[in-house]
Amino acid sequence: MRVLLHTGKGGVGKTSLSAATALGAAQHGHRVFLLSTDSAHSLGDVFGEAVGPAPIEITEGLVAQEVDALTELDRSWSSIQDWLRELLRSDTDDMIAEELLVFPGMEELVALRAIREVEVTGEYDVCVVDCAPTGSTLRMLRFPDVLRIFMENFFDWKRKAARAIRPVVATFGADVYVPGDDVFAAFERLYHEVEDVRSILLDTDRTSARLVVNPARVVIDETRRSFAYLSLYGVATDAVLVNRVLPPEAAAGYFARWAQRERTELEEIEQSFPVPQFRIPLHPTEPIGVEALRELAAETYGDRDPAAFFTRARPIRLIKREGATVMEIDLVHASTDELDLAVHGDQLLVRVRDVRRRIALPDSVAGRSIASAKLNEGVLEVIFEA
Repeated sequence: MRVLLHTGKGGVGKTSLSAATALGAAQHGHRVFLLSTDSAHSLGDVFGEAVGPAPIEITEGLVAQEVDALTELDRSWSSIQDWLRELLRSDTDDMIAEELLVFPGMEELVALRAIREVEVTGEYDVCVVDCAPTGSTLRMLRFPDVLRIFMENFFDWKRKAARAIRPVVATFGADVYVPGDDVFAAFERLYHEVEDVRSILLDTDRTSARLVVNPARVVIDETRRSFAYLSLYGVATDAVLVNRVLPPEAAAGYFARWAQRERTELEEIEQSFPVPQFRIPLHPTEPIGVEALRELAAETYGDRDPAAFFTRARPIRLIKREGATVMEIDLVHASTDELDLAVHGDQLLVRVRDVRRRIALPDSVAGRSIASAKLNEGVLEVIFEA
C-alpha cells in the first residue's frame, strides 16, 4: 500500500491538499483511504460534510476518517484505559480523569496504529495521511524509537516488579492500583503494532512525505528543518507543495510589494528543496466540497497520478567506498555545529539541533567506532573503522 504523509506548519493548507491528493488518486483508479491524525480535525470542514472517528465513504474510491484518541483507546486498548482511569481517579474526579487519559504522546500513538489498521485490511491501494502540524508529526515519527527504548530497558523489569508487589498490596489492603498481566500484555501488543508501522514508514518503496509550504519566510524556515528531520528519521520527501502563490493578475497595485517579496521567497524555496515542486495559486475562495477539491487536485498535479513517486531518493544509505563502510544521511540545511554523533552497540546516535535519532546498524558495522564524519553539501557522511 502506498503511503503519503502530508505535513507542514499549521495554517498552510495541508488538509485541503491532502483531500485533493486523495481525490485525485481516486480519480486515477486507486482505492484510497484518507486519514486525519491532526487533533484539530478539519476534513469535515474541507469536504463540507461530517467526517468522524468511523470510516465514511466520501465518493467512489475514497474513504475518510478522523482519528480520535479516546475512541481508539476505548476500542483497542480497554485494559490500558481501565488501568489509567483507575490510577487517575484516585486523586481526580471522573470528568477530569477522562480528559487526562489523552496524555502527551497518546495522539501520536493512535495515529501510528491507525495507519497500520488501514494496511492490514488489504482493501486500499493508497493511504493519504493528513498529519498534524510539523512538531506533532516529528513526535509521531520519534515515538517508535522511544517505545523501543522503554520496552528494551524497562518493560520486563516493571512487569516483574508489579508481579512481586501485587500480593503485598493485596495483603495490606493498600489503596494502590497495580497493573495486571492483561495490562502488560496490551502494552506488549501495542509495541509490536507500532513496530509494524515503523517498518511501513521507513519503507521508501511505498512511503513518502510531502511538505506543504507557503511563500513566507517563517514557513520556509520551519519547512527546511522539517525536511532535514524527515531525512534523519529515514522518511523520504518526494515533493514540496507550494500553496497560495499570488497569481500574476493580482501582482499589481496594492499587492505589488507583496508580489515582489513573494518572488524572492519562491526563489528561496526552489533552491532549498532538491525534490519536485508543485505551485498552487491563491484562490479568491476556499476550495470546499468534492468538486472544488478535484479541481484543486487537477491544478496541483495536472494529468499526473498524485499517488506516483515524484522522486525515489533514499534519505539514509549504506555504501562501500574504497573498502570502507559509509553511511550517508541527507541533512539539507543542517550545519556542522548542530550535529553530534556516537555509536552505542548496534545503533548510531545522531543529534541535529534538538532532535535525536537512533539508527539501527547492520551486523557488519555494529559496534565499530566512527573513523570520521563530515557534512558534504547537505549529506552527512559517517565512515566506520574497518
